[in-house]
Amino acid sequence: MTWINLKSRLAEKGYVASDDLAVALQLALSLGRPLLLEGAAGVGKTEIARTLSQVEDTRLIRLQCYEGLDAAQAIYEWNYQRQLLTIRAAAEDGETGKEVEQRIFSREFLLERPLLAAITQDSPPVLLIDEIDRADEEFEAYLLEILSDFQISIPELGTIKAVTRPIVILTSNGTRDLSDALRRRCLYTYVDYPDRATELAILRARCPDIEARLAEQIIGFVQKLRQEELQKTPGIAEMLDFAAALMGLGIADLTEDPAVMQSTLTTLLKTQSDQAQITREVAGRIAGRAA
Repeated sequence: MTWINLKSRLAEKGYVASDDLAVALQLALSLGRPLLLEGAAGVGKTEIARTLSQVEDTRLIRLQCYEGLDAAQAIYEWNYQRQLLTIRAAAEDGETGKEVEQRIFSREFLLERPLLAAITQDSPPVLLIDEIDRADEEFEAYLLEILSDFQISIPELGTIKAVTRPIVILTSNGTRDLSDALRRRCLYTYVDYPDRATELAILRARCPDIEARLAEQIIGFVQKLRQEELQKTPGIAEMLDFAAALMGLGIADLTEDPAVMQSTLTTLLKTQSDQAQITREVAGRIAGRAA
């Protein structure tokens, strides 16, 4: 499969990818390397992994990163309650010692978290490590063995090697610098907000019934809104919500009813300061320029 074919297959599933992104995805697939996607929140990084799993007809396994994430939540942990019940049952039957210990520290009592689950699938899944920049630097060390050798070391069981190699997508919003060691193990591409033509194609793909003039106005409005000094810049998902709201209210032109159009900005502006900044007058000015 070439990157052009991949881009076409992504588009069939509703994701309009740039040439650079399609090439990066194709290289990640052909080389078997993790792909690090960096960019502002809302540009569609997470959606790439979801759509790729649909294109590849495989399972999506997602690890949502956050501060304090550790191996127990990300890789594996033991089913302690079940182990205790087994120990009690064994004691009642007169069993003790090595045999019981071996039984409770077997795969049967292991709870697979996303990273371990990703390397034990019969068919290669898409492993999405979402917002890796939110996790602590210490957590990155847990990833290095997996991303280098696709294996996990468990003291009680030994090394578990990948049954199949997952397709790994990491995303970062750039809130902190990632380690050089992590970056070395990944291919990299920066995902920016789409240009006008691309975002218009996204809108038409997701809302095929939208009127052409309204679609043009929506994209023009949102792209000009992003040029304002906002605390939270609206992303693609917000743009689609804005379009759905306008269509649901039967609005065919952004300038026809300023009060109603202003009320729909709750889909785009997600902080009190941004809503206060984009007054009806400001919204009307932007809408007039977006026509």
